[in-house]
Amino acid sequence: MNQLQFKITINATAEKVYTTMLGLDNISTYEQWTALFNPTSSYEGNWNKGEKMLFVGVDENGQKGGMVSRIEAHIPMQFVSIQHKGLMVGGQEIMEGPEVEKWANGLENYSFEETNGATTITVDLDTTEEFVDYMNENYPKALDKLKEICEV
Repeated sequence: MNQLQFKITINATAEKVYTTMLGLDNISTYEQWTALFNPTSSYEGNWNKGEKMLFVGVDENGQKGGMVSRIEAHIPMQFVSIQHKGLMVGGQEIMEGPEVEKWANGLENYSFEETNGATTITVDLDTTEEFVDYMNENYPKALDKLKEICEV
């Protein structure tokens, strides 16, 4: 696994950034910023610690795919940790095998720090070698979109 980090400062309170990023009041705010990864990106589940979460989208063939994950930690407006456990392929949860082993137990952590009404989000994530360039190209764009949504 490769560890990557992305940061952005948004001119909004931690509460607004956190709520918008996770889509807590309206899932569409999550879907808007994550559309940079997949235009149909969404999630199924909830953000409570210990809960299963499916991060899903539809591929070019109309098949549902994504990540099967677990919320490892959740401190509102401060920290969220997601641990990836498996893959969803064609609507089926795959929890073992060579493709799963590449991602298994990888973390995606969001830290929120508010200073004088502006919030810095730090994203620390584990990714496979084949996705390093993709994440380096797309994560900053996705965070820019989140900033745009939050600062309206």
